[in-house]
Amino acid sequence: MEENYIINIGRQLGSGGREIGEKLASRLAIRFFDKELIELASQESGLCKEFFEKADEKTSQGIIGGLFGMRFPFVSDGAISSINCLSNDALFKIQSDVIRQLSTAHSCLFVGRCSDYILRDHPKKINIFITANHEDRIQRLQARHSITAEQAEALIEKTDKKRSDYYNYYTYKTWGMASTYDLCINSSLLGIDGTMDFIENFIRSKFSLPSLEPNK
Repeated sequence: MEENYIINIGRQLGSGGREIGEKLASRLAIRFFDKELIELASQESGLCKEFFEKADEKTSQGIIGGLFGMRFPFVSDGAISSINCLSNDALFKIQSDVIRQLSTAHSCLFVGRCSDYILRDHPKKINIFITANHEDRIQRLQARHSITAEQAEALIEKTDKKRSDYYNYYTYKTWGMASTYDLCINSSLLGIDGTMDFIENFIRSKFSLPSLEPNK
């Protein structure tokens, strides 16, 4: 059996990183994971999915501060005492174990969630970061969420900070810095499909994968 290979994609909000990753995984016929990891981590741990959703790409804090400031129907009074000890660090560990298990079983493409750091010892991996021009990011978010430019700007600032804090905290590296990745690319230059084609050619060359036959 051929050795599994892994593609890890970091991305700025509005860069098209998820879309590129999803199309790329389909083109390469490998498994794709983004928010799907939340469901898998929930199944693996037996914890409610809402725990992982609340902690998703957030730095360490006690869940009691994030979740138990209000009442949730999925938590019974009897369960609170046993769950209070959970932190985002504990949930990160569970999700990390799921990522490692998946990487052992399949060739995969992971989006975000520090997968490049978690799988840093994997023998066959590529780490990619996707950015885009600020104006393009705003326009993409406006179209996707039907929001104003000001709202898109605020969402970009908030999400980029959250992702940066999360990545820097767990990896001791710098989110978005070129030296952290094997390839950094601006999707505004080639567009979504052009960027996907460029990354695909890079991956096929790096891993010596067969090239696709041109469409007839």
